[in-house]
Amino acid sequence: MKTIFITGCSSGFGLETARYFLDRDWTVIASMRTPREDLLPRSERLRVVPLDVTDPESIHRAVDEAGPIDVLVNNAGIGLLNALEGISMDAARELFETNTLGTIAMTQAVLPQFRQQRSGVIVNVTSSVTLKPLHLLSVYTASKAAVNAFTECLALELEQFDVRVRLVLPGRAPETRFGENARARMQNGIPEAYAGLAERVFAGWQQSSEVTRALDVAEAVWRAANDPSCPMRLAAGADAVALASRS
Repeated sequence: MKTIFITGCSSGFGLETARYFLDRDWTVIASMRTPREDLLPRSERLRVVPLDVTDPESIHRAVDEAGPIDVLVNNAGIGLLNALEGISMDAARELFETNTLGTIAMTQAVLPQFRQQRSGVIVNVTSSVTLKPLHLLSVYTASKAAVNAFTECLALELEQFDVRVRLVLPGRAPETRFGENARARMQNGIPEAYAGLAERVFAGWQQSSEVTRALDVAEAVWRAANDPSCPMRLAAGADAVALASRS
């Protein structure tokens, strides 16, 4: 029986991925900043652990508690949507601390185990926004593009230890809390000079019929974890697949 450690399982992609692997008889370590036992079905193969990926001590405790694992999924992340002039440097730092440095820190924490056992899979969930420049997402895209570059370089380092590293790139997912937590970081809102642009961008999103479901991401993570022949980058969701085919 294999074991998967997933960060950011309190909602959205992480929660659906945890369900998906539980349903397929894996042992699941579901980590959350604020653990909730009621979000997932009770199972002897499930452990819910507290984890803040921006806190080194929290990472150390969670990895120790998890014990041996076969797959790490770096899914924990936060959103940020605004024109650059409307983003404080504190907000930008918070974004990179979670999305970028949190992914790097979690990966570093499990590497000794994977290297010694000469096996393991690391799946980093980023975003299809990295495939095409988009309005109001400059800082968010930068935080995810950095993870893409990190992942592809790391894969070369770890080939010698038979450790695989893959990327999952979801598209826009209205059913998740991305929009909610992105709006919470808008502080004083969109700067007036960009208000017209923002209205046009939001209107365009409303007209788009292609979106990503949390299930799409869970299925892509499953493939990354189980198929050694899968490509480095896996688009997840109809909109992400369409974008990837054009890039």
